[in-house]
Amino acid sequence: MVGRSDGGRSAQSSRSAQSSRIALGAGGEQAVAEWYSERGFAVLARNWRSRSGEIDLVLAAGALVVFCEVKTRTSDRFGAPIEAVTQAKVRRIRRVAAEWLSESSGSRSGPTDLRFDVASVSVTGGGSFTVEVSEAAF
Repeated sequence: MVGRSDGGRSAQSSRSAQSSRIALGAGGEQAVAEWYSERGFAVLARNWRSRSGEIDLVLAAGALVVFCEVKTRTSDRFGAPIEAVTQAKVRRIRRVAAEWLSESSGSRSGPTDLRFDVASVSVTGGGSFTVEVSEAAF
């Protein structure tokens, strides 16, 4: 008979870690949404999904629509958050942005300027978020 030395806690630990990552990501996205709001942007969509992927935040100020990819990290052990946005991810974000624009074209009038930003969010030991936005990152 093969027994488990972890008493079956491995799956529970995995679920707990996943919940922590989800909460961390949601906190980072909220901090970024607030950063944009303080600068006069309205949040049009959060975690907008299509078959092609997901856009973390869609924001607008006047005729400008911003698609923002948010990367939240507790350390730079695996590199800066912006480094996690690969060329494949850029292509996916652009494809999903086109789908969002196609679906929402009826709700916006006049010409639209587009920008793709990447927000790097660092979490300090005290649990506060530091937001750095790279405007027109790609």
